Amino acid sequence: MYNYICSNPEEEFLKLTQQNGKIDADTVTQLYDQLKPIEPSFLCKDGGEWEGGCLDTGHSGIEMLKKMNWAGETFKSENDVDAVMIYDQDGKRVWLKEYGNAQLREIKFRGKISTAMIYDNYPIIDHFRYVNDNMVVGAMDNKLKPAEQHGTLYFFLTRGINSLKKINE
Repeated sequence: MYNYICSNPEEEFLKLTQQNGKIDADTVTQLYDQLKPIEPSFLCKDGGEWEGGCLDTGHSGIEMLKKMNWAGETFKSENDVDAVMIYDQDGKRVWLKEYGNAQLREIKFRGKISTAMIYDNYPIIDHFRYVNDNMVVGAMDNKLKPAEQHGTLYFFLTRGINSLKKINE
């Protein structure tokens, strides 16, 4: 495993988002731990629309996101988040009501206080870190699939709609 302790973890993380194939989970964790925290307002600015992408660490949740045709998340305000946006059969970005809404709070995770999205309907918390002004990385903390047994699902969000290809292409 390559040691990613470097002067610019943001650039190293960006490289991972362009990589095809399997990515070592320990490498992603090492970079995630070096990234800066964000405040809730960062996710809500400029309309709060974020396009989603995953880092293929082999986590079982990636297949679930592909099957649901995951599009990303919409942060309307600190207390009003459309937690899971998908593409419907016509390619339109829509809110997946089954997953409900969420709220943003600052929570300590892996040694840093940063913004987290707390789902209303599921025991899930997504913890965010800064990559650049248009990208954040998320680490999903799912009580039903603890990281100790299942690993951490890492994903990234890019500001704006259609900023990435659909996750399943």
